[in-house]
Amino acid sequence: MNLRRTMALARKEALQLRRDSRSLALAFLLPVFLIVFFGYAISFDVRNLELAVLDQDRSSASRALVSAFESSGYFTIVERLERYGDVEPLLERGGARLVLAVPPDFSARLGGGRTASLQMLLDGGDANTATIAQNYAEVIVNRFALSRGPTRAAAVDVRTRVWFNETLESRNMIVPGLVAVIMSIIAAMLTALTIAREWERGTMEQLVATPVRRSEVIVGKLIPYAAIGALDVAIAAVAGIVLFDVPFRGSVALLAALTLLFLFGALGLGVFISAAVKSQVLATQAAIMATYLPALLLSGFIFSISAMPLVLRVLTHVVPARYYVTVTKGIFLKGVGMSVLWPDALAMLLFASVGLGLAYRAFHKEIA
Repeated sequence: MNLRRTMALARKEALQLRRDSRSLALAFLLPVFLIVFFGYAISFDVRNLELAVLDQDRSSASRALVSAFESSGYFTIVERLERYGDVEPLLERGGARLVLAVPPDFSARLGGGRTASLQMLLDGGDANTATIAQNYAEVIVNRFALSRGPTRAAAVDVRTRVWFNETLESRNMIVPGLVAVIMSIIAAMLTALTIAREWERGTMEQLVATPVRRSEVIVGKLIPYAAIGALDVAIAAVAGIVLFDVPFRGSVALLAALTLLFLFGALGLGVFISAAVKSQVLATQAAIMATYLPALLLSGFIFSISAMPLVLRVLTHVVPARYYVTVTKGIFLKGVGMSVLWPDALAMLLFASVGLGLAYRAFHKEIA
């Protein structure tokens, strides 16, 4: 490989990219927009659940219980019902996630030392939210009951400490994973247009007439996009830290090195698609299909890989975003180094080798 010819091709690609406003917008504006949009839009934290109260007791005890729900920060009282018959219509129209029904003898039974019953009616249309709401409600009721009853020594003293994401904020988990998912999509889409653009604009004939080798064409075209991808990751990381208060505990140099390793694999995949289909429209569609759904669904970004069926768990091993998600979360939240991340680095190195190898085999410097 001749370094002078390679850098000349890289300069040509950079000049061509600078004149293409759509590609520049895709390269710089889209990652920032996606990290901000998804960072605010995606959240696994359930807050302000709509609560309706049917208080048939109307005692100080029932009012204290309702106040415990209201002050928890998880529930917002949206309606106070008068009759039991109002419950079903309210849940049918989605007016509340949970209805707390307090029977007329609640305070009497509670004061007499007997079991005081409560009824919680949940909208199970969203099973995940309903389960979380049920867990929250049970904890609040248990705390209320302990505060009213005699003090008893606990048989087991359980003390919980959360490491790495102490506040259990979902954004701390989502934003590092978003960096990986977005860059896998953007990198493949950007380079998916490179070779196809040469064919459609008729400039491939000029390139064929030059003495440059296939490897020099591929590497020369990848260099500008690798620089753009690295800059995009830096911008996304700063946005996550500044806008969402995501902690960054690891090494910047290690993140940069592993990011470049991941980017060369994703960019190589884009060049392979571009050389194989020779159409910008088809190349864009193929790049989205090859990166977006696997990176979103099979990388461990949203869904835990360990909870997937065996077939899908095996399939995730060929999704490069899986390894980069582990890298970004490990460096951002845990501050781990290469001693922990070397299996993921090795997998990304293999992926980069395969991606560049496929691009080399698919690109032929000849006119059909």
